[in-house]
Amino acid sequence: MPVLTVRPPWRETLVALKVRNYRLFASSNLVQNTAGWMQRIAMDWLVLELTGSATAVGITVAMQFTPMLLFGLFGGVIADRFPKRNLLIGTQSAAVLLAATLAVLTLTGSIVVWQIWAISFLQGLAAVIDSPARQVFVNELVGPRYLRNAISINSSIFQLGGLLGPAVGGVLITLIGAGWLFAVNAVGCAVVVTNLFRLRTSELHASPIAARGKGQLSEGMRYVAHKPAIFWTIVMMAFLAVFAFSMPVFLTSFATEVYDVGAAGYGMFNALVAAGAFTGALLSTRRMSVRLRTIVGGAAALGVIQLLAALAPTELTFGALLVGTGVANLLFITAANSLVQMSSNVRIRGRVMSLYVLVLLGGQAIGGPIMGWAVESFGPHAAMIASGALPALAAIVIALVLARRGQLGIRVSMKRADPFVRIVRRPRFAVDGDAGLCPEPDSNRQPTD
Repeated sequence: MPVLTVRPPWRETLVALKVRNYRLFASSNLVQNTAGWMQRIAMDWLVLELTGSATAVGITVAMQFTPMLLFGLFGGVIADRFPKRNLLIGTQSAAVLLAATLAVLTLTGSIVVWQIWAISFLQGLAAVIDSPARQVFVNELVGPRYLRNAISINSSIFQLGGLLGPAVGGVLITLIGAGWLFAVNAVGCAVVVTNLFRLRTSELHASPIAARGKGQLSEGMRYVAHKPAIFWTIVMMAFLAVFAFSMPVFLTSFATEVYDVGAAGYGMFNALVAAGAFTGALLSTRRMSVRLRTIVGGAAALGVIQLLAALAPTELTFGALLVGTGVANLLFITAANSLVQMSSNVRIRGRVMSLYVLVLLGGQAIGGPIMGWAVESFGPHAAMIASGALPALAAIVIALVLARRGQLGIRVSMKRADPFVRIVRRPRFAVDGDAGLCPEPDSNRQPTD
């Protein structure tokens, strides 16, 4: 799947921001993402303070993502049937009310764990519609010309929020408490709603609205099953979502049990991951092409780096590998997002992206409690080793399956003039009388870099 025909100059790294509507949307997302990350780490830390349990933190993560696991596919159907801007106004308005409620309960001292879990679940319900609608709405803001660049910018904004939010939030938790961080997030969501009303609707590239009809959900599933680029990307995403993406569970445990650095250290660990991810998002704008092998190789790299982080002998080494984890994470996420979106027909893209988001977030709903249990049962080091080793192993198995199906092999040349390692198609063999096996002629056989 080609992304760029020529590598763009650095001045065009953020070219999608030339579009006024996208500029408004992106700026409000930066504010909301920063505030949202502050709320996430405040919720995790507040639950840890109230219970002292890593499993309880895992349940908090699960409550945020379980609605996507249960209802995510229906969110895609809704996103295909209704105007995306109207849907986002509704979901972000609900987010304002939920964050404000959480702030009031915390600031009045009446907050208990079950209330945090309930609000997390309701926020997850809003995300069921918000996530696929937001993914598809980017196309309406910038059109096909700048879509790939806008996807990378969105990832950069998300991770810049992840860089600023945890770093600032980790300090503010100790200074002003979690309640005020929840209030800040309510304001951030209100900014998104305001900017959605400010968009010039005449400049939107409206997506076709799917008519009501039976079998639309199953139609989307069949579409994905018959598109290998989408199907295998989502399978690989599932392994990473379940095992590798529960970083709050690992980082809270490393901050309290391994390095004893408290809330500020926990915020710094999150900031290091986000700093690497922001770098990865910027690097993704320079990527010339995205293929299925990019997805599988990226997943393997992420798993290996996360495994090495678990084995880090010092806090400094651990922090450096967290940056590497962030880079690999975002290179994988932007590649997967681009390949799935650009490989799907716009009329069914909402349903395709709902399945993508369901696996991404629903996998974390399953993985959060599992990883929390693993931390408490086997320790943070062993749990984090498993979180990297299992996705890496899955990537190797998927690579072997795809190589066998595509009759691929590796050709290595050590010539000084032209050294290379290439993936090539293996020659097919056929029985030719008594001569035994001999390769069939294949004039189309070409090495693929």
